[in-house]
Amino acid sequence: MHPGIHVLTSAYGQQFSFDPGSLGVELLATGGPGAGRRWEILHRPADLADWLTRTRLAAPAPLTVSDLRIGVADLERVRHLRDTFWLIAPAIAHGRPVDAAAVEVLNGYADAPPRFRVDAADLVRRWVTPVTGRQVLAAFARDALTVIGTPALRDRLRECAGDPCQLIFLDTSRPGNRRWCSMERCGNRNKARSHRNRRATPTAAANPDPGRATPTVTATP
Repeated sequence: MHPGIHVLTSAYGQQFSFDPGSLGVELLATGGPGAGRRWEILHRPADLADWLTRTRLAAPAPLTVSDLRIGVADLERVRHLRDTFWLIAPAIAHGRPVDAAAVEVLNGYADAPPRFRVDAADLVRRWVTPVTGRQVLAAFARDALTVIGTPALRDRLRECAGDPCQLIFLDTSRPGNRRWCSMERCGNRNKARSHRNRRATPTAAANPDPGRATPTVTATP
């Protein structure tokens, strides 16, 4: 699968592909504060290292676990960055005021990102290793700041229209009309719901099917 597109599993066990749209937004799908702890997947430094190899961070050049040097403190800071971004992204998606202190936290993490070099022998891009936890943190912070600090991107930061799905994504589609985390999940579910509603009798419409409600999706790839 292309780096940055993840396979998530819903609370009902359905697997579906999810494209968050940007590196910083990818991080939001790994868990979060409060109720988001239920979906936490970054429990150990090894979890973060393994997950990073499948993110957009690996798009410029292949990234392996052995390329990374991630410690416990690095994991804590990455999770702190993620939880702070959760205070910002939904607010932007819904047009609410943004917490200024949260933005300053992201600014503080935007240090030097990882570097790659082109090998003169074969002209292949390779990471300058080790890629440290601090560099990883900076890469996520910089991308998140690019999204929220660029009007054209900020206007495309969305929350899935599926109820009660709360996945955040950056709409990178050309027309800018993406509504769903995934057509495999919330998009198809909405189509099925609309089909049922069109066929419903007045009595059925007054007594909606309780099975239509679904729990929030998990961020477990």
